[in-house]
Amino acid sequence: MANLTKYPEPLVFGLDIGTRSIVGTVGYREGSQFNIVAQCVKYHDTRAMLDGQIHDINKVGEEIVYVKQNLEKQLSGRKLKEVCIAAAGRVLKTAVGKGQYEFPDNTVVNQEYIHSLEMIGVEQAHELMVKENNSDVKFFCVGYTVIKYYLNGYEIGNLDGHKAYHIGADVLATFLPEEVVDGLYAAVSLAELEISNMTLEPIAAIQVAIPENYRLLNIALVDVGAGTSDICITKDGSIIGYGMLPKAGDKLTEKLIQEYLVDCATSEKIKMIGPQKKNMTYKDIMGIPHKITPKEVYEKIDDLLEEITQEIAQKMIELNGGKTVSAAFVVGGGGKLPGFTEKLAKHLDLPKERVGLRGEEVLGFVNIFVEGVKKDPLLVTPIGICLNFYDQKNRFIFVHVNQERVKLYDNDKLTVFDAALAYGLSNDLIFPRRGDDLHYTLNGKKKFVRGDAGEAAVIRLNGKETGMNHLVQAGDEIQIEESTKGESAKAILGEVADFSSSLTFIVNDISVSCPRYASVNGRLESEFYQINDGDDIEFLNYYTLSQLMQFMDIETPHEVFVNGARAGADTKIYENFNVAWIDKEEIYKAERFVTEETEEPEDEEEELNAEPAKEEAQPELPEDAQEDTDEEAERGDTEDTANKEETENTEENESAEEPVKSNLVNQWIEDIQKNRSKKTKEIKVTVNGTTITLTGKKKYVFVDIFDKYEFDLKNIKGSHLVQKIDGKKAEHFSPIHNGAVIELYWE
Repeated sequence: MANLTKYPEPLVFGLDIGTRSIVGTVGYREGSQFNIVAQCVKYHDTRAMLDGQIHDINKVGEEIVYVKQNLEKQLSGRKLKEVCIAAAGRVLKTAVGKGQYEFPDNTVVNQEYIHSLEMIGVEQAHELMVKENNSDVKFFCVGYTVIKYYLNGYEIGNLDGHKAYHIGADVLATFLPEEVVDGLYAAVSLAELEISNMTLEPIAAIQVAIPENYRLLNIALVDVGAGTSDICITKDGSIIGYGMLPKAGDKLTEKLIQEYLVDCATSEKIKMIGPQKKNMTYKDIMGIPHKITPKEVYEKIDDLLEEITQEIAQKMIELNGGKTVSAAFVVGGGGKLPGFTEKLAKHLDLPKERVGLRGEEVLGFVNIFVEGVKKDPLLVTPIGICLNFYDQKNRFIFVHVNQERVKLYDNDKLTVFDAALAYGLSNDLIFPRRGDDLHYTLNGKKKFVRGDAGEAAVIRLNGKETGMNHLVQAGDEIQIEESTKGESAKAILGEVADFSSSLTFIVNDISVSCPRYASVNGRLESEFYQINDGDDIEFLNYYTLSQLMQFMDIETPHEVFVNGARAGADTKIYENFNVAWIDKEEIYKAERFVTEETEEPEDEEEELNAEPAKEEAQPELPEDAQEDTDEEAERGDTEDTANKEETENTEENESAEEPVKSNLVNQWIEDIQKNRSKKTKEIKVTVNGTTITLTGKKKYVFVDIFDKYEFDLKNIKGSHLVQKIDGKKAEHFSPIHNGAVIELYWE
C-alpha cells in the first residue's frame, strides 16, 4: 500500500452509519472496476443508534472520527474531507406522483420539459405523502425514480425528442423527516467532514445487487441490517417501490440477551455462531460460564426469525401490488443467519433457490486491496454508497427565495423550480393560470370556451431575470413574483351561433323577414346576449305565433291560420310558412272572394271617352262557397244594406261603380293600419345624448330606436353590447316610455 497518492482523484469515501456498526470504505473507479484501497469497521460501544436512527449524536460523531482517522492512516496520511452517506429507511415515506403537462400546440419535448414534468410529479407525491401522514413533520425528498413516461396518453421509454400535445410521468419519490437528515449532518460535521452525496440505503444496495439489465424482472431486494430491513422492488426496468421494516438483526440480539442474560456484545457473538462449530462458551452478567451449541441458539430464535421473514415477505408483496415477486435477493449481515433465506422463500411462496444471498457473485467488478477484507454481503451497501457518488453527486445546499432561507437536496441539476417548490410555491403560483372556462349547452351538446392564459411567474436569479429551469447553486438569491390568472372566458351568442341570415315568413301574402333568435334558459335572446356559465342555449329556426305578432307589433287577431290550419299562440312557424288571419267580424275566408281589379281612367278625359262598362260577370265559386252564398241570400239583404250605408257615409264623392278589392285580406290589412294610426302615439326619448321621436306605434320597445338612431350592429367593436334604460340594464324587447334616457354602446 506504499505511495497511495498514485491513485487518481477523486478517492471516494463512503460511510455506512448502521445501527450496530459504522463501515468506512475508500476507493476509486477505474473503467468498469471499483478498487477498494481502505476499509474500517467500528462497532458501537453503546446503543447510540436504534432502528437506523441516531440517538446520541456526539457518540456517533466520535465513532465517525475514529473511522476517519483509521482510514487516513491506511492511506499514509492522506486527508479525507468529503464523505458519501446513506440514510436508513426507518422513517422512510414514499408516494407516487403523477406529473402532467399539456402543450398548447404540438411541441418537441426536450430535457427541460422532462425535468419540469418530473418535478411536478415529485410535488404531487409530496402533497399525497403529507396528506396521508397527517403530520406537522417536515419531510425532504431524498430521491425519486420515474416509473413510467407517457406521450399523448401512451407509455413510452424516453420522451426526449418526441412531439407531443400532452406528456406525463409516474414518479416514485422518497422522503425523510428533517430531523433524520439533520442528525446525520450533525454527526458527520463533528468529524469535520462535508457531505458530498447522500442516498438511501436500499438505493445504494440495489445499485450493486441488481444491475440495470436485471431490473426488467420483477425482483425484490432486502438489506437486512441490525435495526431495519430495507426493501425495494424492480419491474419493467424501473424501481417501482421502496419500503422498510423496523425489524432486523437487533431483534434477535435482544431475544438472546433475555434468554442467556448477557450484554449486547456477547449476544452478538452468540447470534453469529457458525453452524459448523460444535459449541461455544460464554459468561453471563453474573460471571458464570456456559456452553451452548449452534442448534440450541437457532432453536431460541427460530420463532422470531419466522416472524421477521414473514413480515418482510408481506411487505414485499404489498409493494409489488398484492402479488409475490419472481425472485428475491438478500444482502446485509442479518440475512446470513442460517435458515433466513429458506423461511423467506416459504413466505413468498417461491422455490428456495429463487431466494438467495447476494455477495461475492455480484462483486465481480470490485477489487479489494485491503488485507483481511473479503467479498461478503456485508459490503454490498457500503460499496453501493461509494458508487452512487459517480451516478448522482448530491448534497444539501442553501439558497434564499424571497429573502427566506431554503434547504435543498442537491443532485447537481437543481433549478429555480426546485427552489420554488421547497419554498412552498405550488404549481398554480409558478406556471401561468388560465381564467375560468365558460361552459354552456348549445342545441343539446355541451360546449366550452377556454379562459385566457395568465402571465408566468417572474423570476430573478441574483438580480437578473431568468427562467424556471435555470440551474441554481448554493447561496443564490432568488426573487419570485407569482404567476397571474388570465381573464375568465367570455362569449356572446353571435360568436357561437350564426345569426347572419334571417327567417322569412309569408304573412297575408306579404314576405316578412325576421331576425334569428336563440332561447337561453327558456328566454329569447339576441346575438348580443352575453353567455353565462351553465346557460342552456337552443338556436331557434322558427318563431312562435305570439313572437311573430310581437315582432310585427300586432295584437293577435281572432282567427289565425298557419299553412291553412288554425294556429295558437305557441304554434311554431318555420321558414317560408304561410300565415293569414281574419277578425271575428269576417265570416268568409279571404280567398273565397277574389275578383279581378279594374283599372281606373288615368284622367277625366279618358273617362268621358270610355265605353260604358259592361256588367262584370260574377266569378264562379266553389260548390261549398255557393252553398254559403245561398244561405246568405235566405237571410236577406241585411248585411248588404248595412255595407251600402257605410259606403255612402264614408265616400259620398266617390262613384257608385268603385272597383272591388282583389283580396279581402289586403282590405283587412288596410283597415288594421287605419285603426293603428288612430291608436298610435308619439314619444320622445334621448339616446346617447341625442333626442329622437318615435311614431306610428301604440307601444314601443328598445329595438324601435334603431329606426331613428343610427348605430352599427354589424361590426362588433367590443366584448358585448351594453343596453340601458334610465340607467338599468335592458333587453331588445324591453318597453320604453316617453322621456326615457337610453344608453347604447360597445364595451
